Amino acid sequence: MLGIYFSGTGNSRYALETFLSQYDESAKVFAIEDENIVSHIKSNEQIVFSYSVQFSNIPKMLKDFVDRYQQLWKGKKIFVIATMGLFSGDGAGILARRLRKYGAQIIGGLHLKMPDSIADEKALKRPIEKNVELVKAAEKKINRAVQDMKNGRLPKEGIGLLYHLAGLFGQRLYFYNKTKQYTDKVKVDTGECVVCGKCVELCPMKNLNIENNIVKAGNQCTMCYRCINICPKQAITLLGKFVVEQGTIEKYL
Repeated sequence: MLGIYFSGTGNSRYALETFLSQYDESAKVFAIEDENIVSHIKSNEQIVFSYSVQFSNIPKMLKDFVDRYQQLWKGKKIFVIATMGLFSGDGAGILARRLRKYGAQIIGGLHLKMPDSIADEKALKRPIEKNVELVKAAEKKINRAVQDMKNGRLPKEGIGLLYHLAGLFGQRLYFYNKTKQYTDKVKVDTGECVVCGKCVELCPMKNLNIENNIVKAGNQCTMCYRCINICPKQAITLLGKFVVEQGTIEKYL
């Protein structure tokens, strides 16, 4: 069994690692950016795929990954874990449908509410105590799901027509353009930036670069929020005008 994930601030990675530590501790876990990910997928028939939902949709980078390697999914048995800050509807289902189009067999899905990664929107921030509670609740839900699976009952969250309609009318119809393309809206405050290079190193799209001792953003941002949540000077923003609170999964464990 193989675990693969796309994660911004670590929620989806942590969820996957927690799930597999209970379900199959021999399974290996890799990010989709891993240079050997194709060979890992080829050599495993069963896959647990974990990712973070954006506006009830699949992040652009993940869509491109699934489409680019469409020949890899045929015949694979895949369980989808979707993490979300608010409401998804069919978070697991929307990725499941894309994988099924390329021949994958979807065996189930699981939805987990986790701390929101959007650090520059005050309306989306919760007290630290609440986020700690969310993570603990997610851990308990994972435990229940694993026990159900071991007893032959596969969770089907996000899979099916009703979930599809909930995701479509809940957010996706209204925010479809948010994830249709990569964005060029990343802003770097050069007055605050100390050019430490952390954002450049962690960006999965290589959208941030250092030129003439200045960090510059391109037009290929997939909105994972890694750079914004790890910048030591809070010098990077995307949807909002300033950073309200940074947070990675380690903050809530």
